[in-house]
Amino acid sequence: MSPLDLDEVRQYVEQNISEFHQRKIESLEKLRLKNVLRKKNPYLFRAKNLHGATDIVRAVLDAHVSSNEETIFGNWLEGLAIFINGRVFDGRKSGIQGIDVEFDSEGIRYIVAIKSGPNWGNSGQIKNMLRDFTTAKRILRTSNAKIHVVAVNGCCYGKDDNPDKDEYFKYCGQRFWHFISGSEDLYINLIEPLAHKARERNNEFSQMFDEKITAFTIEFGKDFCDANGKIDWNKLIMFNSGANTLNAAQEGA
Repeated sequence: MSPLDLDEVRQYVEQNISEFHQRKIESLEKLRLKNVLRKKNPYLFRAKNLHGATDIVRAVLDAHVSSNEETIFGNWLEGLAIFINGRVFDGRKSGIQGIDVEFDSEGIRYIVAIKSGPNWGNSGQIKNMLRDFTTAKRILRTSNAKIHVVAVNGCCYGKDDNPDKDEYFKYCGQRFWHFISGSEDLYINLIEPLAHKARERNNEFSQMFDEKITAFTIEFGKDFCDANGKIDWNKLIMFNSGANTLNAAQEGA
């Protein structure tokens, strides 16, 4: 185990946080209105009493951005955790399915599946993780029958005050960052460098978001509103949920 160099961590964050912002921007650039409309619940829009094209477009974009940035940032934090663990414990990205990082400490081989927050999956997804842990242990013991393997579900934020789950440990927030770095305060020390150039990149994103709102509102009004700008709910639901395509022009748009 090597001591954690916070300056090195700060440098990594400042040099790589732009990747998160760039992926957000690229995802928004590639977004197409009809693709995202197919994935959203039009009945919910109706139940929320949304009246015009702008209301629905903003609701759709807000929901997409929120979900998308959580995924992108979760993947970015996973990379940060692997980097830190590599510096401290000589950990490495695992080649075993479902395992993000492996490292050795005090005679124990830790296999870690990194997730964003504590409420990351349903019962089926948790079963899949347990299956991955079982497979990983079997693979590792093939080459070394005496190896002591401990499985960990690491969550980058949140809390779980009952980390022992019998078949694995679940470390969240401070416990997770302490586990992979040996530093009890790392979870706090990460906050400041994450703000590196955040204002500039978020301004860039906000401008593009506003442009998407305008473009999508025009498109939605053309395809799903009547001449008075009122939403044609039947047309929208047929597009989203109908067994047949609404018309060739909409599908090709």
